[in-house]
Amino acid sequence: MQKLEKVSKQPRNLPTAFIYFIGALGGMLFGYDTGVISGALLFIRKDLGLTPTLEGLVVSGVMIGAIVGSLVSGPLADRFGRKKVIILLSILFILGTLGTSWPPNVTVMILFRIVLGVAVGGASGMVPIYLAEIAPTEKRGAITAINSVMNAIGMLLAYVINYAFSFSGDWNAMLGLALIPSAILLIGMFFLPESPKWLAEHRGIPQAKKVLMMTHDNEAEVDKELFVLNSMLKKNEKGKLSDVFNPWIRPIVIVGIMLAILQQITGANTIFYFMPTVLSDSGLGDNIALVSHIGIGIINLIMTIAGVFLIDKWGRKKLLALGSLGMGASLLILSLVEYIHSGSTLSGVIMIATMCLFMFAYSTTWGMVMWVLLAEIFPLRIKGTAMAICTFFLWTSNSILAFFFPIATEHYGPAVTFGFFAIICFLSFGFVKKYVPETKGKTLEEIELDFRFDKTFKENEDDVEIKKLNVKN
Repeated sequence: MQKLEKVSKQPRNLPTAFIYFIGALGGMLFGYDTGVISGALLFIRKDLGLTPTLEGLVVSGVMIGAIVGSLVSGPLADRFGRKKVIILLSILFILGTLGTSWPPNVTVMILFRIVLGVAVGGASGMVPIYLAEIAPTEKRGAITAINSVMNAIGMLLAYVINYAFSFSGDWNAMLGLALIPSAILLIGMFFLPESPKWLAEHRGIPQAKKVLMMTHDNEAEVDKELFVLNSMLKKNEKGKLSDVFNPWIRPIVIVGIMLAILQQITGANTIFYFMPTVLSDSGLGDNIALVSHIGIGIINLIMTIAGVFLIDKWGRKKLLALGSLGMGASLLILSLVEYIHSGSTLSGVIMIATMCLFMFAYSTTWGMVMWVLLAEIFPLRIKGTAMAICTFFLWTSNSILAFFFPIATEHYGPAVTFGFFAIICFLSFGFVKKYVPETKGKTLEEIELDFRFDKTFKENEDDVEIKKLNVKN
């Protein structure tokens, strides 16, 4: 067993706010690059002469790339470290932005949209993991949720910039402005430390402690956290893909996959992607629809920030359960409005109000809490791989939803479609109550031990020893 050496309280060479801000910039790029295309496409299709098929490829290119990025980034992060992978992703953000902003033809644009998607998919999993592993236990929920705040900021910026440049039609600038945060992320990551959890496994406990002392105020808590972590690493277990089928790990992975899928199919992305179209069709017109989209972005940001203050007070499970009920009720109202007053101006106004209520419920809960939970619940040795599996299902669900939503609304109407999403929200409430664990106030090591020693799983001698060590500590 590695010895825990005494490390005095170090001066913080980097302010913790700087560490968290740079670490979460990938989340902002995630939000910006997925949101900006909705406005830019209005002008891209004219300049590049896009057919409907090419339009679909331009939009879905990021989703295709995200599926790939989500799969490869996790295993790479488990092997080479979270920091190196985020640096690689920032380079892909820069290349993707350059290629999509000033492409010589539509083929090049589609190819670089896929490159951009690889970065988006990788960042969607890596940023929450990095923030969760570097944060103090009592603040981990709020700090991990910074990723969601930055995502909301990115989406809002995309909506505002789309509107600002809509008068000139300069879609090159709309897409190209992402170069600024991409470059900041690349430069800033060279100054940030590696994840202490990864260091503990690959470089030793002393190296991990040096990093934790940068972000933790209480050395006793650092020592306690590292003591348990050291005990769990003493068997020198190396993570591999087959570990996700381990009897005590498999249920955690299934819960993670379901959380990722439910976040997508409860209807939020139909509002993010198709709200302008739905509102325009309701009789409000294009300009009001675009301005309303900005309003939704503002609510998304404000309520995500509110969730940051609630997540470590109310807990993850309670927020998800309340969010499911609030989202379900909002979508049910939206469905009834569409059924009773479809196509009228009044219905459009009521729809805006109902969508605002939906975002109020979603942004404070499922929009951010899901990412926090995925960053917390998986054992260290397979965290990157398990996150990759979950984000793969997330982006696959996202792609399927984006493809079938217009088809469903055309064949069955918005009332039936939104009613279906309302049912999914109410079903997600039952899933949360029965299967989702509460991780509030627990170290990542304690969360892992909770799963190891669940009464439905069999304890082996090594696990019993680890549990005894934890109790003694």
